[in-house]
Amino acid sequence: QVQLVESGGGLVQAGGSLRLSCVVSGSFYSINDMGWYRQAPGNQRELVATITSGGSTNYADSVKGRFTISRDNAKNTVYLQMNSLKPEDTAVYYCNPQVARYSFSGHISYWGQGTQVTVSS
Repeated sequence: QVQLVESGGGLVQAGGSLRLSCVVSGSFYSINDMGWYRQAPGNQRELVATITSGGSTNYADSVKGRFTISRDNAKNTVYLQMNSLKPEDTAVYYCNPQVARYSFSGHISYWGQGTQVTVSS
């Protein structure tokens, strides 16, 4: 089994910062790309940022320059540092790692339970 534990969400005023964490635990062989997505009420889930196992990153245009994704491979953890938060960043944020359960299996997508981020104006 693979478990994801997300933390770090909360309520913050516009202009503030939050840092999300997602720890991958359980029985698995390796983790490839890791990412963060978000979903606001009435909207589809959208990509926020991704990071490869080698550290290459990709960001949605709406968060470039404000959010930073990073990972600690030794701790099987991905982070999302969110600065200069805006009310439109309000959403449930989901961790999404690509995990291989075995050396002979491919990487499949896992989703965390989500953590609420609310930015007040």
